[in-house]
Amino acid sequence: MASDDISQLADALSKTHVGDGELSYKGRGLKLDDAGSVEELVREIEQCQGLRALCLEGNTVGVEAAQAIAKALESKDQLQRCLWSDMFTGRLRSEIPTALRCLNSAVMRAGARLTELDLSDNAFGPDGVKGIEQLLRSPSCHSLRELRLNNCGMGIGGGKILAEALIECHKESSALGTPLRLRVFIAGRNRLENEGAVALAQAFQLMGSLEEVHMPQNGINHAGITALASAMRHNPELRVLNLNDNTFTKRGALAMAQALSHLRNVQTINFGDCLVRSEGAVAFAAILREGLPILKELNLSFGEITEAAALVVAQAVMDKPHMEKVDLNGNCLGEDGCEALREAMENMDKGDMLASLSDDEGEPDEDEDEDEDEDEEDEEEDTNGYSNGVEENEEDGKVVRENGVSSKDSSPAKPQSPVRPNRADVTNRFICQPALLFSRQVDVSDPDEAADLLLKICSVYSEEPETKRAVLEAVDSMLKKLLSGSALQSCCFLSALLVMMGLLKGEGKSRKVPLVPGQLLCLEHAVQQDYFPLQDASLLHTCLSSPEALKSCSSARERLSAALEKRCGAKY
Repeated sequence: MASDDISQLADALSKTHVGDGELSYKGRGLKLDDAGSVEELVREIEQCQGLRALCLEGNTVGVEAAQAIAKALESKDQLQRCLWSDMFTGRLRSEIPTALRCLNSAVMRAGARLTELDLSDNAFGPDGVKGIEQLLRSPSCHSLRELRLNNCGMGIGGGKILAEALIECHKESSALGTPLRLRVFIAGRNRLENEGAVALAQAFQLMGSLEEVHMPQNGINHAGITALASAMRHNPELRVLNLNDNTFTKRGALAMAQALSHLRNVQTINFGDCLVRSEGAVAFAAILREGLPILKELNLSFGEITEAAALVVAQAVMDKPHMEKVDLNGNCLGEDGCEALREAMENMDKGDMLASLSDDEGEPDEDEDEDEDEDEEDEEEDTNGYSNGVEENEEDGKVVRENGVSSKDSSPAKPQSPVRPNRADVTNRFICQPALLFSRQVDVSDPDEAADLLLKICSVYSEEPETKRAVLEAVDSMLKKLLSGSALQSCCFLSALLVMMGLLKGEGKSRKVPLVPGQLLCLEHAVQQDYFPLQDASLLHTCLSSPEALKSCSSARERLSAALEKRCGAKY
């Protein structure tokens, strides 16, 4: 070994932190290639009585050096914390698994019982996971509480190997009466994707002991998010959940909201840059209203959330006494929306809680979606059971459009599914059968179909007494069923309804129906009934607050708005 290298090592070792059973060589930048390069380091390890933590972070360790260090560790049975992040810079990938196996074998031979293993920032890929697989399956990890593997490039294959090792560790430790109770799991930037996430979710569900989960930037979409959500339900002590920069979309967001409704100890949620979109944000708001009692931080930034949904989230945090920060930056609020959000938070005396909105993306451009849906809407307007979007009147018992053409004179309707009856069919059925039969047709598990049926029923509303009575009875019967479940269930239905009405931006090519005043008048009646929850009335009120909302039915809109203001304006 060159004299300059020896001098460098000696100088670094003189700065070694020693205390409380810990040896730390953190950030020394040592290039440890062979046994000669680690003589002093090995001597310090051997002389440290009761060694409980060894930190090699920020150095670079070759195979021969790892073998020498391993020999010194074979007698350290009190070792608990292996802080070995960022210690293979510049090494060949083929070297890393061998070096890891040397160190891990020493830990196992010593009979050490680890509580923390940190191998972050080593970029060792799936082969590196193979290098720690035996250790993770061994009794040395039965006591493991924190596993940190951030930025290791594990990939799908590595994620599966890791999951299998954790499952085996839990199985073996449980057989001995001391099941693995991992508390902290960190594995961001690992390209786990859906398959890796699904595999790890099985391990998480089995352990049920997690308190912190950090898995940002892993290319996980709704399938993997749904699996993780299911696993989180079985970890009641979960405090921190960070899935930043994955892709939820509506399906993943709803699954995660459902999982969060079962958790009471969550303090930090980071779903920033996860594309939760407006419907997902509204779902999370519903969970905030009835659960998550000690939440402190909520990050829903860069998620394509629009103004109405952001305001719903703001209202949901109103009664959260522990809330410290709400991040809605980088969404699609627009200048007016940002100002409305700031004003809403300030009015609740929570202005300091709101993070900066400096990166807002501006209001979404609806032109592209409208162009895509235009042909579909032209085909559906006369066949899907709704009116043509223009005001209708009753003349001699027939529904007549403003242009004077009877609905009976319109083009023949295309065949429809039984769950999507045409307008005349809906009207006749009101007269012929009790409202109860309509409620029996409602599938609460399919909010889109439920919203679709409700709007069809409301579209035939008129002031003719018999029709009015029949329509409102059917509306009451349906909504009592749809709004009697959990807050999330009713929220999903209302979100679907609001998207169809054009009051909330939906995901992708969301279908909007041509509205008529009767639909709003039915809602005016419904929001005044006891079965209509206050929080749901507030959601509708917020989405209706835009001056541009439902301009085509301005008179009916004003009546609905007034009813909502009377019902919930005092509180919200």
